[in-house]
Amino acid sequence: MTLNPLSTEPKCLWRPAHPDNTGLHRFRRYVNERYGLQLDDYPALYRWSCMAISDFWSAVWDYTGVVASQPYTRVIDETVPMDEIPVWFEGARLNYAENLLRRGDDAHVAIVATGEGRARESITYAALRERVRCMAAALRRAGVTVGDRVAGYIPNCVEAIVVMLAATSLGAIYSSTSPDFGTVGVLDRFNQIRPKVLFSVNAIIYNGKTHDHLAKLKTVVEGLDGLEKVVVIPFVADAPMDISAIPKRQVYVMLGEFVRLDDPTPLTFEQLPFNHPVYILYSSGTTGLPKCLVHSAGGMLLQHLKEHVIHGSMTSEDVFFQYTTTGWMMWNWLVAGLAVGCTIVLYDGSPFKPSPDVLWALVDELDISLFGTSAKYIQALQDAKYYPGREHRLDRLRTIYSTGSPLSPESFEFVYKEIKADLCLGSITGGTDICSTFATNCDALPVYRGEIQCRALGMSIEAWAAQDKPVYGQSGDLVCTRPFPCMPVKFWNDANNAKYRAAYFDVYPGVWYHGDFIWISPVTGGIVMLGRSDGTLNPAGVRFGSAELYNIVETYTEIEDSLAVGQKMGDDERVCLFLKMNKGHTLDDDLVNRLRTHIRQKLSPRHVPAVIMAIEDIPYTVNGKKVEIAVKRIISNIPYTPSGTLANPECLALYRDRPELKLPEEAVSHARGKSKL
Repeated sequence: MTLNPLSTEPKCLWRPAHPDNTGLHRFRRYVNERYGLQLDDYPALYRWSCMAISDFWSAVWDYTGVVASQPYTRVIDETVPMDEIPVWFEGARLNYAENLLRRGDDAHVAIVATGEGRARESITYAALRERVRCMAAALRRAGVTVGDRVAGYIPNCVEAIVVMLAATSLGAIYSSTSPDFGTVGVLDRFNQIRPKVLFSVNAIIYNGKTHDHLAKLKTVVEGLDGLEKVVVIPFVADAPMDISAIPKRQVYVMLGEFVRLDDPTPLTFEQLPFNHPVYILYSSGTTGLPKCLVHSAGGMLLQHLKEHVIHGSMTSEDVFFQYTTTGWMMWNWLVAGLAVGCTIVLYDGSPFKPSPDVLWALVDELDISLFGTSAKYIQALQDAKYYPGREHRLDRLRTIYSTGSPLSPESFEFVYKEIKADLCLGSITGGTDICSTFATNCDALPVYRGEIQCRALGMSIEAWAAQDKPVYGQSGDLVCTRPFPCMPVKFWNDANNAKYRAAYFDVYPGVWYHGDFIWISPVTGGIVMLGRSDGTLNPAGVRFGSAELYNIVETYTEIEDSLAVGQKMGDDERVCLFLKMNKGHTLDDDLVNRLRTHIRQKLSPRHVPAVIMAIEDIPYTVNGKKVEIAVKRIISNIPYTPSGTLANPECLALYRDRPELKLPEEAVSHARGKSKL
């Protein structure tokens, strides 16, 4: 398809007033001087970064000041095929925690933590370093050493960061899930990696209510193999904290017992190779056990420094906030701000309690300059008719990051009209697989309605219509054609990297297939996200993304939410559009006809769903992503086991055995025979 998925000419919503005063400009000048080049704009710098990958990543290393005890001897052997997982920065020795704690002074705040029912806590870099020292000593006493796993079933709090930094200072590997994960989802993850020590809390506060966590923790601990110690943090002071009645009491200890403040053991940093694991993250697991993605210390550090310092112009004077849980990769992205020496802000709880202004009051009170959130949150502000720009100063706010799902064109307009006209709206996309971005923000570039600003430096991404067939102005699969440092170093328990290669290199041999469906503008160079490739709609062989339909549906005030999936019909499929109606509205023939006409006119006749029906609820993961594949399997009569990551798994029953979706028996039989989606 050559159709612009936004169905409009590019509309510029913002241009930087001083593009020469940005991290991108400073880095481009640095590269030109270092290598004797004349790269005069972003496209030229981007092309060079993807071709001269050794020179580019070496420049990023030096420009961002990576701390290493031994220098590297070679950036990468560029003759090694991408699917063989090349080794980066051979010979270098470094430590992830040391780089995040490089600023150790007592004059600058490292972390401000707050949340529902919680007093605000500010910690300087010196105080953070001391807390990490005490925690590292405690972990060492518990027998934690290089390569061991330390896990957190934990809220977004200071203790989570302290534990992560302490563990990684020892060369251990850190992994976390948030308390909103169900026990099955936690066990599906942690039983694969077998942590030696688990940190958790007594309770949490969310949406105005205190939720006991000890019962869930007990279930997880009883189901975990190899666990030697459970450390319970008294997170909610007036909630139960008695762990004496819990079975396996011998493995439980309260935080105050575990950490001895009088232990004088100095903080040291295990010096390790660039590719040494630092984090284990997890795929969504919506169609089976989640994959355990092992990320390297060097890859995470270098990639996040590139994104924050070069793309985002972050400095030590910034105050950086990202609304996230510890079960989302954006937590790792937020914490990396410490490597820049800025102040990071943690918030745990509902962003709408006690009122919709809660996060925006923080922006004013803390002088937040970089504000990260999700597309779903911005849509929720629109639905609530809350307009931050009318209620708050937002003086220092200069960037808003949006991720988690595609940001609709209408939400772009909302940000500039009702939040702030002069800021960089950085819609970004990447994922847990790379714990960073493929397409991203850049405050030296203009923002166009509905578009991600640019392809990230060093990430050689293209939209492919077929093997070796890049397309522009046409929808295609997101691929990356050159290696990059934040590729996972492996999957946990994956002999010979068989699952790894199947996940990323089976579709296009030798080339990273990310599983997203995108459109690259030949005019602006911007990117439009069209949905997941495995959720791509494909009626009569015409592929398009669900986001194209969502962008239209979201303009209807009668509709609260929607889900678009394909229903298999033999070798073909039909598009089904499920609509969750707003209170006081029903789905009638008039609305259905208006929708069909609108979709036909704005997109094409092929985009018009064969089935449009009302549904009581839409399934989401705990991280706020629509669950399309599960519904696609259910309505196509293909076996599906619910994942532990679903926030509302009970709603899947709404999609089963619907008369409106009944298929001819021959189509059912054929679909069962082709059960791989």
